[in-house]
Amino acid sequence: MQQDSGAATVRERLASRWHAANRSLTVAAPRGCRARMRGTGFPARVVGGTLVRYDSGMSHADALRSLDLFAPSDEHKLLAATLRDFVDREVAPQADEYNREEKFNRRLFEQAGALGLLGLTVPEQHGGAGQDATAAVMVHEALSTADPGFALAYLAHAVLFVHNFSRNASDEQRRRVLPKAISGEWIGGMCMTEPDAGTDVLGMRSRARREGDHYVLDGRKIFITNGAVDDHTLGDVFLVYAKTDERAISTFLVEKGFPGFQLGQKLKHKLGMRASMTAELVFDSCIVPAANLLGAEGDSTRHMMRNLEIERLTLAAMSLGIALRCVETMVAYANERRSFGVPIREHGQIQRHLADSYAKFKAARCYVYETARRLDLDSYGNRVDADGCKLFAATAAKEIADTAIQVLGGYGYMGEYVVERLWRDAKLLEIGGGTVEAHQKNITKDLCRNPAVIRQ
Repeated sequence: MQQDSGAATVRERLASRWHAANRSLTVAAPRGCRARMRGTGFPARVVGGTLVRYDSGMSHADALRSLDLFAPSDEHKLLAATLRDFVDREVAPQADEYNREEKFNRRLFEQAGALGLLGLTVPEQHGGAGQDATAAVMVHEALSTADPGFALAYLAHAVLFVHNFSRNASDEQRRRVLPKAISGEWIGGMCMTEPDAGTDVLGMRSRARREGDHYVLDGRKIFITNGAVDDHTLGDVFLVYAKTDERAISTFLVEKGFPGFQLGQKLKHKLGMRASMTAELVFDSCIVPAANLLGAEGDSTRHMMRNLEIERLTLAAMSLGIALRCVETMVAYANERRSFGVPIREHGQIQRHLADSYAKFKAARCYVYETARRLDLDSYGNRVDADGCKLFAATAAKEIADTAIQVLGGYGYMGEYVVERLWRDAKLLEIGGGTVEAHQKNITKDLCRNPAVIRQ
């Protein structure tokens, strides 16, 4: 298929303006002060810890109202426009086919790489776009309005592999791996879950032992997104967690072609997220060069905890995309469908469904974007709200998708309307990246340990 000229225009716009647009989220300045937005001649002031652009004579209240939580800077607004174009032109048209046939769209993945989306949060000095958590949320929300399955494959690569790797790898490892991962030449993933160990990470059985200049890795990993790109072909590169001691977990960079590394099976007939490939991976005396150890032995707990925060935040953002599309579909149907001589929007039962769904969506969206605004991608200690927004948003998305089917009735149950697929996709978000029960346990533990968090 020929490359769409509109998509090329998007890439040109992004390439020419990506680094030139101003960033306004993180500024070391006292509240209420005036400043110049970096890269522009526009005046600004810090309001509530965030730099807000304002016009001469604008009051403090007006400056605060001018802040767009969902696209707070000119750079975010450019990204939003790019995403709308990309989703409308490229993502939405292919979604039904690739989900129905359980295929991974490699061409679409490479287009995301050409737009700079695969290295979105990688610092600029390492070849990435240097964007923040808000940008990551924007991308996952936008993709999920059309194809949550593809969004999940994107997340597994851009967050679980690329972001994680860029924060924890050595400079030499970054120079060798990131160019191929950011361009989309390599498809990556992360291997944590095992047949007998999910939430119980310390229960994993995979082991790695040092033998001279390499490690010997043995174990099996299950439910690995991007583990395969088709029925017979492995993904290209993975971060694999394995024990190097009874209580020490280490992170290894394992590449396709390493002796002893093979595809166990591509897992089929999933309930949802069918455009992302899920696989079992086998490590049978797999030889991993010692140079492919990330950090030191035992560093994985730190690697995992830091990356779990952005992972859960972006999974919550996927929930937003599902909820948004379902609310839009419900409203359009309620305006068009008539029963008892009037549009069904006139019936109280339908009004309750629409109003409650909209309120849940807006509450979830504000919570997710506010958590993203506060999240420092290089820090720790944001677990309570990363867990909290995923707990709330994932549950809300499933409930809203269920309500959408109810509003559409028999049509909602059929594949003609997208809500049937979104309903199936939504369920995973209550399981993957941490179950709702794990989030409830973590939040309770953190709140009881530090009740002051409640007022922050």
